[in-house]
Amino acid sequence: MQIHSLDLVDDYSLIGIHTSEEDCKLAYLLNLNLHTKFKRSKFNLDFENKNASFPIFEFINEKKQLASYLISNKCVGKTSENSAVNLFSKSEVFSSTTYLIREKKNVDYFMKIEGDISTIEIFKTIEKLNKISQIVTSYHINPLKLRSKDFLIF
Repeated sequence: MQIHSLDLVDDYSLIGIHTSEEDCKLAYLLNLNLHTKFKRSKFNLDFENKNASFPIFEFINEKKQLASYLISNKCVGKTSENSAVNLFSKSEVFSSTTYLIREKKNVDYFMKIEGDISTIEIFKTIEKLNKISQIVTSYHINPLKLRSKDFLIF
């Protein structure tokens, strides 16, 4: 008996971006410098088991048949914990940080580019990103080497 397997290879490129800017400001800077039209997506990347929601900005380039997404790698949320040491119980609120791609904790944002894009175009985009003064650095990330790459499938 023959066993068949289906290997789903996602066709996308990934760029890691380091910046201290908020997501909407970064999307504005990308629109200004890369001549894109990133806008807030109607949906978030939600993970109920982690109590995390990651906002997504998207730009669909129909001319080049590319879809680009800007996704934050960090979600800062609040969790509360009840402690009953004596008759008086108190609830403490803690701030917790959840990462989309845990092994890349130092990356602030990911730019995911879906479609047929050449390596030269990727590195030209990275070069343009690195010229933006608010971006500390950006670089290409091989998604096949990520353990938690499944979180980028949406």
